[in-house]
Amino acid sequence: MFLRQLEPRTARTTAEVIKFALWPLAVMTVLNRVFIKAVNGFITDDYRPVYQASLDFLNGRPVYTANFDSVDPHYLYPPSGTLLIAPIAAIDYEKSRWLFIALNAIAILIAWYLLLRLFRYTANSVAAPALLLAMFMSETVINTLVFTNVNGCVLLAELIFIHLLLKRRDLWAGAALGLSIAVKPTLAPLLLIALVRGQWKVFITALGVPIALTAIAWPLSKDPEKFLTRTAPYIFESRDYFNSAIVGNGEYYGLPPWLTWGMRLVMGVLVMLTLWLLYRYYRDDEVFFVCTASGVLLTASFLLSSLGQMYYSMMLFPFLMTVVLRNSVLRNWPAWLAIFGFMSYDKWLSDRWQHVGRNLEYLRITFGWGLLLLVVFCVLGDRYLAARRDGRLPFEIDPAWMRSAPDSRDPASASAEPRDTVAADSVRSRNGSASEQQKRISVEG
Repeated sequence: MFLRQLEPRTARTTAEVIKFALWPLAVMTVLNRVFIKAVNGFITDDYRPVYQASLDFLNGRPVYTANFDSVDPHYLYPPSGTLLIAPIAAIDYEKSRWLFIALNAIAILIAWYLLLRLFRYTANSVAAPALLLAMFMSETVINTLVFTNVNGCVLLAELIFIHLLLKRRDLWAGAALGLSIAVKPTLAPLLLIALVRGQWKVFITALGVPIALTAIAWPLSKDPEKFLTRTAPYIFESRDYFNSAIVGNGEYYGLPPWLTWGMRLVMGVLVMLTLWLLYRYYRDDEVFFVCTASGVLLTASFLLSSLGQMYYSMMLFPFLMTVVLRNSVLRNWPAWLAIFGFMSYDKWLSDRWQHVGRNLEYLRITFGWGLLLLVVFCVLGDRYLAARRDGRLPFEIDPAWMRSAPDSRDPASASAEPRDTVAADSVRSRNGSASEQQKRISVEG
């Protein structure tokens, strides 16, 4: 049956034409990224310090010995992460690195499938090859594999967490999040989503798993206390290299601290207002709320914390996929200009205009994250103001056209399975239009 799917056929519909065109492009791109670019590697090697630390851990030697005065990648994982990753040093460096590349590539592919299922698409839909190609064309996937970082596994943990959270399997959702936090705290802001949804059991395993792993790793490590006294303070320091957070670029360009803090505070206020609007009007629209709020939280953490690196943007894939929903905040060109800034693999360094090219290359990630947060705030703010003018605030802020039946020409509904209305339209189907609500209130009164 599988081989029949590979049989060359002439496309009869537009959807088939797109699928037949995109699948070879997507598959060959994946193979190139995994077996050519990743195996070739690059000057930046995130894996070597991880392998060395794992080897030191297995042989009872000190782990936290990095020279923080250099700009080379440093080993920053806590003892719990060291315990989880240590088995990779059981074989020689080269084979271990290939295995780690394969592990992350497989994790990204599983995350790709879970992302399709989250939005009710199948591997037979047009969305499948389009999403796969887009993911492996992005800077975040390419450099995760080339630098041999653990971000692919963190993305998989995020998708598992979201799926289990939506299914109300709280302890398992927390366990998936806890395993990722045990290695690196990138996904820790997602605990806020569990908090506002009242899913308290998530915290039991999300915090319990890294605590338990730390308790196991601590007596097995030669110098675990050095993580707290030496490595942790460095993590919370801002640096002016390989840092696309506001504070990182502020230090690189010599901005005064008051200006850097001012920008961070303004963006922080916009983020809080955005999250309030999402919670107030969209918390019952579960897929939209969880994916959009997680995207806002993670983008804010990249932009406003002490360290933000471009390939962290991999964790925004669930947010970007909300574009297929009719009430998505990403259905406008400024949003995708922002996404280009932090997702594109293009380099803007110029031999002819060196100063301008350098600024474009160094600032596009920061501007991209910032513009994305601004776009989300403006879209939701515009909906809020329009709803207030129309007297719809007690019920919803989506305009009327978003409540209508999906257009068959809409790519969000093309080649997809029948949608679960609870996932994308639960609020609108339950509440109806503002006028219907008003009629119901008047009749019941």
